[in-house]
Amino acid sequence: MATEPRRVTANGIDFAYLEAGPADGPLALCLHGFPDHAHTYDALLNDLAGVGFHAVAPWMRGYAPTSLAPDGNYQVASLALDAIALADALAPEQEAALVGHDWGAMTGYTAVTHAPERFRKLVTMAVPHAAGLAAHIFSPAQLKRSWYQFFFQLPVAEMVVPADDFALIDVLWRDWSPGITLDPGFMRALKDTLAAPGTLAAALGYYRAVYGTTPTDPALTEVQAAYLAPTPVPTLYLHGTDDGVMGAEIVVEEELRPFFPAGLELELVPGTGHFLHLEQPGVINSRIVSFLSS
Repeated sequence: MATEPRRVTANGIDFAYLEAGPADGPLALCLHGFPDHAHTYDALLNDLAGVGFHAVAPWMRGYAPTSLAPDGNYQVASLALDAIALADALAPEQEAALVGHDWGAMTGYTAVTHAPERFRKLVTMAVPHAAGLAAHIFSPAQLKRSWYQFFFQLPVAEMVVPADDFALIDVLWRDWSPGITLDPGFMRALKDTLAAPGTLAAALGYYRAVYGTTPTDPALTEVQAAYLAPTPVPTLYLHGTDDGVMGAEIVVEEELRPFFPAGLELELVPGTGHFLHLEQPGVINSRIVSFLSS
């Protein structure tokens, strides 16, 4: 594991990233979500490196020490183009595997659909495919869980979220993963990332782009459409049965399967919440390594 972040420029963004494994090994690009950062994959990077992968976890655009988006654009299409550009920069001669949690999952669905020649396999966690999610996202129970997304549309969110040393972030982690034990060092690093100039506004910008609070780029319409299109590579999807933000009842296999023509392996992981890869890293990481290695 690199002790200090490395850097690479991709899609006009100066990315900081963690890495493990041989530089000439097959690339496994691991993308984090909210509220999270690249260190969420520390254990997985080591496990992937152990079987020969070049495992890389960037801080997503806007999350320090990665640079802010120069145009202020944080729509999922831009995130997908970032992932594709990172794969091009880090593994120009080979297909990559992509692992995504939360926003990283949404980025993954979009990236592999827009550039299927770039990726050979996809692993997503905690957010199912958008087309299968559509029938459930506005159910009363799910709307209640999604309250924070609507709150984030308000300008006051940028004052409330960092209050009392980002106390709201602690609440979200505990609500979303009721069984998790929060590591103080991990949470300190996460809060330091969110406290960096511009990062919180960028993180909220992901949600503001979804709901149209901030404008999206018309030039990215084709890329954005890939978010709803069928996923063209073999996919492993993992979801915690106790997820407190994306309820397990919204994961309906017969509804999701048609959107994975190249194959879908779906597993509900008992006793885990939203951050399932940190709650049961042995179980989750072993499953991911096995899927990507096969």
